[in-house]
Amino acid sequence: MLEQWKKWARAIKRDAHALYLAARDPRVPWIAKALALAVAAYAASPIDLIPDFVPVLGYLDDLIIVPLGIALVIRLIPAPIMAEHRALADVAMERPVSRSAAAVIVGIWIAAIALTAWLAYRRFGR
Repeated sequence: MLEQWKKWARAIKRDAHALYLAARDPRVPWIAKALALAVAAYAASPIDLIPDFVPVLGYLDDLIIVPLGIALVIRLIPAPIMAEHRALADVAMERPVSRSAAAVIVGIWIAAIALTAWLAYRRFGR
């Protein structure tokens, strides 16, 4: 059962990446692009239909709405184009993740926040 859930989660992750790639493809209809953007915005947005602090129901809307949105957008994209982008997403998922690059980016963000705090302190702290 756990393996099925992992397989489903990987498929959702792959399809989300494939939708991102498809949304940039000029062969994809504009309505599919708009809905892909809406689904991605809902998934990334901190504002939900049901707030996450509500027990069980808070996360249930994310578990239902996002996969249904992805399924709807996939149906609007022509099958050959979606297959092409799924293959590209599979290749991208197989690439190794660079932890050192992530550490550099986090370091840059920390330095930028520290610099901003220091400048704000010099300007307003006196």
